[in-house]
Amino acid sequence: MGLRIDYRVYLVTSGAGRSTIAVAARAARGGAGVVQVRLKGASDWERLDLVCRVADAVGRANPDTHVLVDDDVAVAGLAMRMGYHVHGVHVGAEDTPPRVAREMLGPEAVIGVTTGTLDLVRRANEDADVIDYVGAGPFRKTPTKDSGREPLGLQGYPALVAATLMPIVAIGDVQPADVRGLAATGVAGVAMVRGIMAARDPEAVVRKALADFDAGRAARPGGVSP
Repeated sequence: MGLRIDYRVYLVTSGAGRSTIAVAARAARGGAGVVQVRLKGASDWERLDLVCRVADAVGRANPDTHVLVDDDVAVAGLAMRMGYHVHGVHVGAEDTPPRVAREMLGPEAVIGVTTGTLDLVRRANEDADVIDYVGAGPFRKTPTKDSGREPLGLQGYPALVAATLMPIVAIGDVQPADVRGLAATGVAGVAMVRGIMAARDPEAVVRKALADFDAGRAARPGGVSP
């Protein structure tokens, strides 16, 4: 807890091949503050192998980029104990409870949780002493993950930002063109999957997104985000 993390541009990976590792490294080189390694339907060994390879590449590209593991607290903990450039986990409502994750990973780990409604944000506030940030979405309907929640759109985030005790990262089919508008809602960052993973030049996309985020944040009353 208490680590200084740049959430402005947050990559969620897809796939498990060399291109996944290469894109993660290029995004980190462009300044992405967080890379979350997501690999659904894989064995523990396959997930650990990918996490370690991504972490190694990201750590070389940009030591300031934090690497998180999607859902799997055990894999995150093992990679951390092995000394890889892994910093924590992001858990959903059906995954390991955040307090248990904190007990397993220790006080220095980064722990994020999934929300997307006022009720879920308020519920997460009850664990604010062990949670570093909340992901909130979907921004729009996404082909990569069906949350069962209605899309928030730009209009849905200000109320969540006002209600939370933690930084909010917008997620759910966020594209580079959405970054400036989302930053103006008060979120601490935006998570992208295809917008970066499918880009011809992921590094350039991240650099542009960082500039757009700062411009959107500056346009808010007071010119700052939570």
